[in-house]
Amino acid sequence: MTESLPGAHMREELHSQPEMWARAADLTAEQALLPASGARIAVVGCGTSWFMAQSYAALRESAGHGETDAYAASEAFLDRGYDAVVALTRSGTTSEVLELVDRIKGRIPTVGVIGDPDSPLVSLVDDAVLLPFADEQSVVQTRFATTALALFRASLGEDLSGAIADAQAVLAEDGDDELRDAEQYTFLGRGWTIGLAHEAALKLRESSQSWTEAYPSMDYRHGPIAIAAPGRVTWQFGEAPEGLSAQVEATGARFEQRTIDPLADLVRLHRTALDRAVARGLDPDQPRNLTRSVILDA
Repeated sequence: MTESLPGAHMREELHSQPEMWARAADLTAEQALLPASGARIAVVGCGTSWFMAQSYAALRESAGHGETDAYAASEAFLDRGYDAVVALTRSGTTSEVLELVDRIKGRIPTVGVIGDPDSPLVSLVDDAVLLPFADEQSVVQTRFATTALALFRASLGEDLSGAIADAQAVLAEDGDDELRDAEQYTFLGRGWTIGLAHEAALKLRESSQSWTEAYPSMDYRHGPIAIAAPGRVTWQFGEAPEGLSAQVEATGARFEQRTIDPLADLVRLHRTALDRAVARGLDPDQPRNLTRSVILDA
């Protein structure tokens, strides 16, 4: 049966992403629950959700919708006059997020963007944006994270049709064995794609136990480029700084960049991560030392 194959859930979930994004783009009532333009907000999450929060924060503020900060839920500084807090979590059971929302309840309006409609977070937040259709069985997140970001982008007035078409094209491609088998990967981004770079590094690390790093593109030359070498990959999400590709290629490393929507490029990384995990005899649906949600003992 297909479900017995390593990574079967991750494969189905990553391939469903274009459809999930289209559904998220149509959720106008849910998008209206997010903080209004002009509000000063914080966006919190853990792991993958924190990286999606970084991307949303950069997009929202750069588009002129108001000051927007992103925090890991365990390190959030919220007594700064925020008008609202958005808490992003697939499971709705992550300890740090629950503790944070409970602590600010009644003081700062909260909006939860949640995959599991039966989770305890639903009753804690003031408004809940529920995305159960994008929830996942694999421990390694793919479609929930990108669907949440697609929802955020649509709420900011973006047209996602190009991103959806790019993702469909990526998923129709043949795999890239050289990319899959690289020794090491460094992911780079600028503005809102810095969050994607961090998420790409985490995804490949989680699923295939690989050596990965992530940096803002302009900061890469301030030390990290020292590890670039033949057999290694520097992967840029979105536009690269002038001259960077030539500098990386001069080291013998592969400079990887596509002129496609960066969210679709993250789907390409998801597929690379899955292929690399399976080639190594690993099951990314059940990665080493990880569970679907981090629930800490009281």
